[in-house]
Amino acid sequence: MKLGVVGLPNVGKSTLFNAITHAGADMANYPFCTIEPNVGVVAVPDERLEKLAALYSSKKVTPAVVEFVDIAGLVKGASRGEGLGNKFLSHIRECDAIVHVVRCFEDENVTHVENTVDPVRDIETINLELVFADAEAVEKRQDRIRNAARGGADKSAAAEYAFLEKLAAHLGKGEPAGTLPVSDEEKLLLDNLFLLSSKPVVYCANISEREMGEDEDSLPLVKAVKDYAAKHGAGVIVVCAKTEEELSELPPEEAAAFLEDFGLKESGLNKLIRASYSLLGLISYLTAGEKETRAWTIVKGTKAPQAAGKIHSDFEKGFIRAEVVDYETLLECGGLNGAREKGKVRSEGKDYVMKDGDVVLFRFNV
Repeated sequence: MKLGVVGLPNVGKSTLFNAITHAGADMANYPFCTIEPNVGVVAVPDERLEKLAALYSSKKVTPAVVEFVDIAGLVKGASRGEGLGNKFLSHIRECDAIVHVVRCFEDENVTHVENTVDPVRDIETINLELVFADAEAVEKRQDRIRNAARGGADKSAAAEYAFLEKLAAHLGKGEPAGTLPVSDEEKLLLDNLFLLSSKPVVYCANISEREMGEDEDSLPLVKAVKDYAAKHGAGVIVVCAKTEEELSELPPEEAAAFLEDFGLKESGLNKLIRASYSLLGLISYLTAGEKETRAWTIVKGTKAPQAAGKIHSDFEKGFIRAEVVDYETLLECGGLNGAREKGKVRSEGKDYVMKDGDVVLFRFNV
């Protein structure tokens, strides 16, 4: 999973990126400090792995991972090449989802490109640039298939052109592609366009240190972001990027105590990954043994053979069955052999839909 971290200049993008990746991206109080995208791979926190590894005395533990890409600040006019323009937009196109960092704090020592703090205005500034870029991409696609679509001889091209006209009108109103109601057939056409404004979004409301631990809905700027996100089907998490960066430098025990002092149960990283998984419809299944305990990320609704293919294509091609036991039951039974003795291991075929927390042993033949 690749997440693009975006936002206007000086909203806390690179600070948050440093916190969640320990990558040390350059920071400064001026626009475009991040000129090339900084990439960091982060392990997905999963306490189940350590418990399984202890049970099996595993030599290696491999968590699922998320790739974060810190992308240079965007300004009004980026779709026309302002700021870093199309270079910025091309990096977003490669991501599965967008983490949009929004400034929800006042600080006279940190400049704002618009001179005032207004998170909804900032959100709409970036969203509109994405829509403008998509409108240009749709127009180019129309130009390419116009001749084939004329006259209706090529029914596929004609159907696509009709959809593009509807999509262009929607984008022309300043509406993101992801908000256009589509049929199943149109959804395929939309997905094949890889439009920026059709990507899932998690808004990161970046608050000040003094606001940590307060009721989120009591903070007017955060409430405005939540209301906007609710109307547009987006996710929201509230973080203090500066504090998250400080937390990332502490040992785990001290970090946990720090969070507890503020009445918080988890870090911003955990919240961000959970929100991203939920937004993209992702789950994890587990494999465990003496050599390795590992988490594998799949899309919710994936069937057993395709899940096996995440490990190796041969597993999918030669799939016979999946021996499955849920994580909690496996721990209670003291391992796979104990689970078998108690009749808790299920033998599942090709139509089995994987569930989060399934511990699986795939049987295959090639």
